[in-house]
Amino acid sequence: MARYTDSVCRLCRNEGTKLFLKGSRCYSTKCGIERRRYGPGQHGQTRKKQSEFAVQLREKQKVRLTYGMLERQFALYMHDANKQKKVPTGLKLLQLCETRLDSIIYRSGLVPSRAQARQLIQHGHFLVNGKKTAIPSFSLKANQVVGVKEGSKQLIKDLISNNPASVPPNWLKVDLENLTATIVNLPAREDIDATIKEPLIVEYYSR
Repeated sequence: MARYTDSVCRLCRNEGTKLFLKGSRCYSTKCGIERRRYGPGQHGQTRKKQSEFAVQLREKQKVRLTYGMLERQFALYMHDANKQKKVPTGLKLLQLCETRLDSIIYRSGLVPSRAQARQLIQHGHFLVNGKKTAIPSFSLKANQVVGVKEGSKQLIKDLISNNPASVPPNWLKVDLENLTATIVNLPAREDIDATIKEPLIVEYYSR
């Protein structure tokens, strides 16, 4: 599978906002966007006014990169969100992104970044309802419990001790002593990053 191997700090600078892709570094003075608040490249400081399409594209890219997905996978999520009619398409898209296994582990505070969550999942360190799951995109539902394999608990405890303090969202019940996270219910819109403008993403895919 294709994989981005360049500096992830360039991605944040290109989008003009922190995407929190490097864990604890994003909270320090070493954060790339804190040191250089302009886009990468020789024309990074002389950006022109963006068109309506460019604004929509940048919002889509920002969210896709935040959750660490390739374009095809993100488009499939949008397709699934558009098929259902129970909740607004934009909100459903964000719920699908938030309830991925890698995102749940990150949001619970067990690891400092989604990238690290994906790596540890693929190495078999996490369980879903007691069963090993090595698929970062595994979609979780209400009342499902994410746990840590017995032999991996010390590793996760070490990561937590070096992780900047984070408050889990109210739709997750987290037990750091037993290293578990339970989905209480699907996240509401107010539980998700308020800076995300999901209507722009819906408009982008509606062209």
